[in-house]
Amino acid sequence: MQTISIISLKGGVAKTTTAVNMAYILAAVHKKKVLVIDNDKQGNASKAFDRYDTEDKNTIARAMLERNFDVSEIIKKTNYEGIDIITANMDLLEANLKTVVDAGRQQQTRFKKALAAVSGNYDFCIIDNAPDINMSIINALVMTNDVIMPIFMDQYSFDGLNILLEQIAQVQEDFNETLNFAGCLVTQYQNNDVNNLNIEKLQARGLPMYAQRIRRTEKKVSESTFEKKPLVEYSVRCGAAQDYKKFVVEYLGGADHADA
Repeated sequence: MQTISIISLKGGVAKTTTAVNMAYILAAVHKKKVLVIDNDKQGNASKAFDRYDTEDKNTIARAMLERNFDVSEIIKKTNYEGIDIITANMDLLEANLKTVVDAGRQQQTRFKKALAAVSGNYDFCIIDNAPDINMSIINALVMTNDVIMPIFMDQYSFDGLNILLEQIAQVQEDFNETLNFAGCLVTQYQNNDVNNLNIEKLQARGLPMYAQRIRRTEKKVSESTFEKKPLVEYSVRCGAAQDYKKFVVEYLGGADHADA
């Protein structure tokens, strides 16, 4: 099971949109078996797949708090063939707090141990992470192969990138030597001087970047959230939907992310 963490320390950069559409494209277009993990107490990925429930106790929080439990109890089917989900709600906030003060067992490897039992059932696991660095985010990184960072062209995204790279290096050193920063994915792209200049700045730093950029399609993205459908299903012809399909092909092909 190839595990991908979609993460950024800045909100509003299309993390959930990226996670949901990447999962949908992998399953619907490339016929892969995908597990989505919602690792954000706001539960936006859960909402996107119409599985959000404020009272649900079978969420990712259980993987933080319980040991030796049957992880299949928290895996839910979605409306899409090939996509299952582990949902989240506000219980994840309490689970993070309890984990931090629980010195009785290792705090950072709980997701990895819990998911080991089902890793052979899926081709991909996509984790939609909160814009934070907390214990559940560290747990996600410990079990991750590739980190993809959606990035919007502003200073706040750049600031968060530096912090995130430091955290990845720390987790890589302490817990997961195969953790890989796969690249920045430019989202909400507009072909203007500000966007293109700042993309050049990122490239000058030698950071891995995906050649494919996700065009700004605000209206269709917003509509798809109300319909609780992936953008690629809701409006397959819109620019961003087409861009996501090309991005997944690039990811699967192992393209040279430094070339943009």
